[in-house]
Amino acid sequence: MVNRHKSYKLMLDSACQHFPTIPRDAMTFQTNQLDICEGHYVDITAGTWDKVIDSLTFVEVTRADIPLPISLPPSDSRAISLPDNQSTLAQPQIDDRSSKNDKVRLKLVLKSGDILPVTMKRYKRVQNLVDIAARTEGQCTTTYKTVWEESRMDHARSIGSYDVEDGDLIYLHEEQVGGKPVIRLYSPSDVNVFVKLSLSPEWSFSATYPVVALKQENRQHIEWNVRTHQDGNLTETNTGLDVSYLFWEAETNSHAFPRSPASKPQSVDVFSPTSSTLSDTDSIVISVDKVTVYLDKALKVLGLHTEARTSFITYWLPSTLKHEHIALRFVPQLAYERAASLSISPQPDVVARVFMLFKGIRKEHLLDWSHA
Repeated sequence: MVNRHKSYKLMLDSACQHFPTIPRDAMTFQTNQLDICEGHYVDITAGTWDKVIDSLTFVEVTRADIPLPISLPPSDSRAISLPDNQSTLAQPQIDDRSSKNDKVRLKLVLKSGDILPVTMKRYKRVQNLVDIAARTEGQCTTTYKTVWEESRMDHARSIGSYDVEDGDLIYLHEEQVGGKPVIRLYSPSDVNVFVKLSLSPEWSFSATYPVVALKQENRQHIEWNVRTHQDGNLTETNTGLDVSYLFWEAETNSHAFPRSPASKPQSVDVFSPTSSTLSDTDSIVISVDKVTVYLDKALKVLGLHTEARTSFITYWLPSTLKHEHIALRFVPQLAYERAASLSISPQPDVVARVFMLFKGIRKEHLLDWSHA
């Protein structure tokens, strides 16, 4: 660690003394602690140094030739302020290696299952591997997560910090992001109901509401005891909480179920939380400006009433608006049931379960979806 300096020049002088292997004109200070960084590391320029340094608890010393996602603007009114009496340190995190060992030959296992050999300098970030995979597969970098030796890798860390060796496999999985799965119960009269939800091993519960104990037998499962009301609301009998629906959320266990290089797109009747796919043979592609109308009609056919349709569409709308076109399909109820088994007693007359898969499609890749 080295002391923090308000002066950019003094900070640069100090860093040069501690890291003599980095040329002065190649030395860069970076941070990911400002709101505008959105978790990415960005350059702190000489012009912005004195404006942001008091808002940081550490900075990273690195080489200027490391590609950066975004650049820091001259000023940032959203910077986090710290108390004047709070001490801060500049924490160098450079992983500098000798020229003899500064490169490593890796094998990237892409989402498609193909293997892509790459040679990278160890001080490069894991994000560089993601960028290569994204360019190769024509995907957005935000859809990837990387796994090495069954552990998820931090895209902001250097490759060499993981002690990878020549020939190691780096798996790039599609980031399966699920949101707001809920269970709604409707009855013409007040009824006591028992609800049990069991997950396949590819999923693990990350949140529930009302909060209930997580149980583990052959599968992870949770149980609710509720009383239905004619207005559609529920009362959870153990806590007395009144709720509109039962909420659960789960994380995928991709590291425990890596996709084989020989993997093929799934059948439409099969749903795997860790490796679900979309293709032009089982999905539709629609421009974003038509998504809401399409979803409203589709969800109505699937049995959702107005409030449920509106809740579904408005929850996912911000995610769809990030793209020009969307590929989507609905998972068949039987396939979804195998991944998230739902048991309700007394047994309802009608059960409608909706689970949608979607991803953004770039305009230049629409030709790859000609059959959709």
